[in-house]
Amino acid sequence: MGDAFIRHIELLGYEKRFFPSQHYVYMFLVKWNDLSEKVVYRRFTEIYEFHKALKEMFPIESGDINIENRIIPHLPAPKWFDGQRSTENRQGTLAEYCHTLVNLPHKISRCLHVVNFFKVRHDDMNPVTDSQIKKPEVFLLPKDSKKNPTDITGPIVLQTYRAIADYEKSSTSEMALKAGDMVDVVEKSENGWWFCQLKNKRGWVPAAYLEPMDGPDESEEQEPNYAGEAYMVQKSYTAVEEDELTLREGDTIEVIHKLLDGWWVIRKDETTGYYPSMYLQKAGEANTSVKSELRNRGAPPRRSTIRNVKSIHKQGRKKISQETYRRNSKKYIQNQRNMRGNFQNKANVIIEKNEPEDNKPKAQPAVPPRPSKDLILNRCTESTRRKIL
Repeated sequence: MGDAFIRHIELLGYEKRFFPSQHYVYMFLVKWNDLSEKVVYRRFTEIYEFHKALKEMFPIESGDINIENRIIPHLPAPKWFDGQRSTENRQGTLAEYCHTLVNLPHKISRCLHVVNFFKVRHDDMNPVTDSQIKKPEVFLLPKDSKKNPTDITGPIVLQTYRAIADYEKSSTSEMALKAGDMVDVVEKSENGWWFCQLKNKRGWVPAAYLEPMDGPDESEEQEPNYAGEAYMVQKSYTAVEEDELTLREGDTIEVIHKLLDGWWVIRKDETTGYYPSMYLQKAGEANTSVKSELRNRGAPPRRSTIRNVKSIHKQGRKKISQETYRRNSKKYIQNQRNMRGNFQNKANVIIEKNEPEDNKPKAQPAVPPRPSKDLILNRCTESTRRKIL
């Protein structure tokens, strides 16, 4: 397949650790050319030493000979004492540094020095811990960190979920599970794949295999939106189950219910069914290389395919039948049509009432009946009486 190289480096945030003494490490999600994704942890002092060595390897590109030729990004030196404030404030700079680094010419971005530094180490998979010392605190960078890189969340206590059945991983980026395993969820993706950690293991896990400890996930209890959101199909899928839909790339559909397992209820004309959310894209949103690569991964298992009667999913989770989806969806569409028809009728009535007066025919005056001969002789003047004599 050729030499390994890095496609993308994303700064996730940082951890505050307490063993062997209090210190901070940055969390990076490293995406490789084989589509694998690994989380690595590095201290800033390590990153700065890596940066200095990179500049020595490429003196022209680092600006040592001519500053105008510099393309290797700047990185500030570590402070004499790096506390939490400096660790937090540095994240915007560090995220920009990694973005620039992987977009440098291949002789730099794909050199062994860069590749080896971001490879998974033993400590990444097996962090040194002490059961007597409290769990590390995790501070995650928000999704909109580019707009406001100093707006950092935390500390965050990661949610703990329980595996309801065994799961065998199908790629190196995934993590295998045994029924009853307790995992910490680092990231919940709406495509149905969640990034989790279990002791010394980390990887992607289908959300369908996980349940919260206390009760049904509150975000799963949302009501369907029968008005629907417009989406475009970015990847074709052929239905396997009766309640799924077969669609082709380019089809326009409406999403009426987003479920955590990554299988959304959608509407095509008046037909509803399940479809993998990872193959959909909101209308008007630009397609990205990250989204395109993600679609190469298979759709996650559906929650309904996991058999475990003891699961909270079976006991307390609100279940909506496909027939209910279809019936309510058709009812909504018909109501909308009726509303449009009533509105059109009212509009026509208003137009008739407001018709200009000039266009209406004017009323003709009534002609009074001719008076009788006796009435004329008794009431009219002498000249008028002579005319009838």
